[in-house]
Amino acid sequence: MIELFLASAMIPLALPALSLLALTLAALGQGRSAQAGRAPLAEVPVRVAVLVPAHNESTNVLPTIACLRRQLGPRDRLLVIADNCHDDTAALARTAGAEVVERQHAELRGKGYALAFGVDHLRADPPDVVLVVDADCTVSDGAVARIAQRCQVTGKPVQMLNLMSSGAGAGLKLRVLEFAMLMKNLVRPLGSFRLGGACHLMGTGMALPWALMSTAKLATGHITEDMKLGVDLSVAGFAPQFLPEVRVSSAFPQDTGVAKVQKSRWEHGHLATLTQELPGLLKVALTTGKPSLIVLAMDLLIPPVALYFLLLGIATALSLALALFWPVWQMAVWVALAACLCFALAIGLAWWFFGRHLLSARELLTTPLYALWKVPVYLAYFLKKRSGWVRTKRDSE
Repeated sequence: MIELFLASAMIPLALPALSLLALTLAALGQGRSAQAGRAPLAEVPVRVAVLVPAHNESTNVLPTIACLRRQLGPRDRLLVIADNCHDDTAALARTAGAEVVERQHAELRGKGYALAFGVDHLRADPPDVVLVVDADCTVSDGAVARIAQRCQVTGKPVQMLNLMSSGAGAGLKLRVLEFAMLMKNLVRPLGSFRLGGACHLMGTGMALPWALMSTAKLATGHITEDMKLGVDLSVAGFAPQFLPEVRVSSAFPQDTGVAKVQKSRWEHGHLATLTQELPGLLKVALTTGKPSLIVLAMDLLIPPVALYFLLLGIATALSLALALFWPVWQMAVWVALAACLCFALAIGLAWWFFGRHLLSARELLTTPLYALWKVPVYLAYFLKKRSGWVRTKRDSE
């Protein structure tokens, strides 16, 4: 009896590995080309407003504006929200042809507040669809029209593929970061969209119908306001759709220390959303049985991969050590080893089908050292949780 109890106590630790493997296997059904949701849509007139929140982005905002303006029609709008800027972001954006509003607030800082300010500015002449693109990003050709069409026809939020590049000649740490992002922003959304027709919002490259954007609770200091917004909309019946045929792109900072700070902010936000939103999402998902909510809960259940690797390794080693002295732990050891196998298989499949261009097999085997590199990140979260938004330092600064 006690063996079953100890084994069942290990099951919560095994669930993220099972979820990761299930989403990865489902993603493989889409193929390397990532053609989920490619059914043709009827052409409908769509008026788009692109919101570009920008905080001291004078070194990045011009390429973003140029890329977006090429894709906008005469009835569309490009609105840059210069939020608490102390540089010439606003002036540069106006010169480049964007509409600009400026916001200053000493206490209410962050992307959510900037987006709420931009949405309020649009209320006098609302568009059909609002697209959010960060000020250091560019979008692929035809992306604005494609995502706006799908958003208008489905009446739901739509997320395009969002990836960052480590750049040619990048070191191993940056390429490991790129592979981790590829798993989180390509493999897992492909799987969740195929299984349940939903994915999490990613902050940039996301489009919402005006009816949803105008009523969304944006003005918060939540560190991952995008993921929380997607969960809230999904529970309300508007699960975000994934459109991987179009892409929003940006570059990792070449300074690995800066990249680590950026990644830390994302992972702290992920952990905060996991602890705050997962219980409620699981309850609604199990109560309603909606596939969209179930797959979002599965994805949210997965902690940052490096943290999960550390937890799984510690639990497995501890159960093995205990089993040497107390045989009642043997069944728990098998559960832990099964979780390790699922986790390793998911990582291996994602690498083989999606990430071999980033890491060699030998480099992949060294990634556990990356998890050790992240230990201070997780200690910082658990000892002193970060709840506010912090802008990433740019390469030119």
